[in-house]
Amino acid sequence: QVQLVESGGGLVQAGGSLRLSCTASRSILSFGDMGWYRRAPGKQRDLVAAILKDGTTDYTDSMKGRVTISRDNAKNTVYLQINNLKPEDTAVYYCSAWQGQEVYWGTGTQVTVSS
Repeated sequence: QVQLVESGGGLVQAGGSLRLSCTASRSILSFGDMGWYRRAPGKQRDLVAAILKDGTTDYTDSMKGRVTISRDNAKNTVYLQINNLKPEDTAVYYCSAWQGQEVYWGTGTQVTVSS
C-alpha cells in the first residue's frame, strides 16, 4: 500500500510563503504524474500543480506565477512552493500520485491564510 504524507502547512499571513512537502513510502520514480490539489471550504478539490516523471510541470491558471512544483527523486518527495499567499488560498492541500489507472492520495495538510 502506497502512503503519501504531506507536511508544511500552517497559518500564515497574506503575502507570506509556504513550502509543502509530500513524501512517498516508495520511490516516486514508480509513479507517472504527481500533483498537488486543494479543497477550499465548501468547494470541490481542484488541481493546483502537476509534475511528470520527466520533470514537465503544469499549473492551474489561477495560481501561475505564485506556485512552483518540484521533485527530489532521491528523497521520494514532491514539493509545492507557494508565494504571495492570499486568504483565498486557504484550503486543505493534497498530494496525489498516479500509477497507471490508479491514483493515490495523501490525507492533506491545512493551509490557512489570514488577511
